[in-house]
Amino acid sequence: MNTVTRSLLMVCATSALALTTACGATGQAPAAPVAGEPVETRPPNNPDQRATLEGQTRAPGMTTQGQMTHAVIASGLEHPWGLAALPDGRWLVTEKPGRLRIVSDKGEIGAPISGLPEVDAKGQGGLLDVILSPSFAQDRLIYFSYAQPREGGNGTAVSRARLSDDGTKLENLQTVFQVAQTYDGDKHYGSSLAFGPDGKLYITIGERSDKPKRPDAQDLGTHHGKVIRINADGSVPQDNPFVGRDGALPQNFTYGHRNPQGIAIQPGTGAVWTIEHGTRGGDELNLIKAGNNYGWPIAAYGIEYNGEAIPNAVPAVEGTVQPVYYWDPVIAPGGMTFYTGTMFPEWNGNALIGGLGGQHLVRLVIENDKVVGEERLLVGLGERIRDVAVAADGAVWVITDEEDGKLVRLSRKP
Repeated sequence: MNTVTRSLLMVCATSALALTTACGATGQAPAAPVAGEPVETRPPNNPDQRATLEGQTRAPGMTTQGQMTHAVIASGLEHPWGLAALPDGRWLVTEKPGRLRIVSDKGEIGAPISGLPEVDAKGQGGLLDVILSPSFAQDRLIYFSYAQPREGGNGTAVSRARLSDDGTKLENLQTVFQVAQTYDGDKHYGSSLAFGPDGKLYITIGERSDKPKRPDAQDLGTHHGKVIRINADGSVPQDNPFVGRDGALPQNFTYGHRNPQGIAIQPGTGAVWTIEHGTRGGDELNLIKAGNNYGWPIAAYGIEYNGEAIPNAVPAVEGTVQPVYYWDPVIAPGGMTFYTGTMFPEWNGNALIGGLGGQHLVRLVIENDKVVGEERLLVGLGERIRDVAVAADGAVWVITDEEDGKLVRLSRKP
């Protein structure tokens, strides 16, 4: 399907499938697992590996009470990556080839918004996350991340621009961050965005995947494998942990990350959490604190994709921070958010995480910075869930990373 066809595509779902907590939306068969048993029943990728902390993996299973329903609201999106709610109930959606669209809550897909920069859409690259400025109601600014093409390769960049009043174009485009190093690769851009309660912009950056680049995650002189913290205009906050340190880039906030593709701010606490792709058996949920080293590639769970041990890595290394939670086998996590809403009041404060490889939506119950329960939703959808957001009415919306990507609404059945 060509770009012109896609730009005219408007698809609304004509039916919604009602799902109970015993099947469908939760993905559970009629014989639901006994409450408290972990939802993960497959053998681990690394059977010799043991958790360092109690409750660090395979949390007890949780089941949402009552009936849920999901509906495919729109389809025909080409590998959508980022999802952001506009104040009027419409959605900003990015497509990896380099298109940004507005999609209505009825499934009307707008034409591509003009004014975006060129992106390098090879492999895992392209147009990636999108978020609104905290003061969007006044300034109409949006921020978006992308693989920036450069001479000799590419690098993750973040730009901001004003969304025109009619929503058709971007104005006053400005690049607020770009990874210092150029690399000729097509993986591990990271690239999720979130504004903290302090008004600072947090950006996740991958270490670019290839084995020669893995040590970059431990090198404070690079942006690879880091969580970045900057002011909204791109300047460096003077309270960043590595400001003034010789050989360190001042935008770096934490390091030792592999490929974090989700970041979210916890309601109530303002804490920053990230979700990170590991190797086989090593996906991580991390609580981000200034200056911390999260270990990659010297401390890691899991094994290489080819089944071999990760060279010179062990699960715990002194001076590195353990993940709050990890998955073995992996879920291949995408975006994340924390639930706040009235539709599912029992979910308030829970983390919602898109599962790409797992093809489900994860709900994590977090208490005192520990995961105490896990539920898997939308398993019956059978698609790679890339990003997740919560609408004003408390319904949960997801996008699926497919050639025929979908915008899906999950709600409680009346």
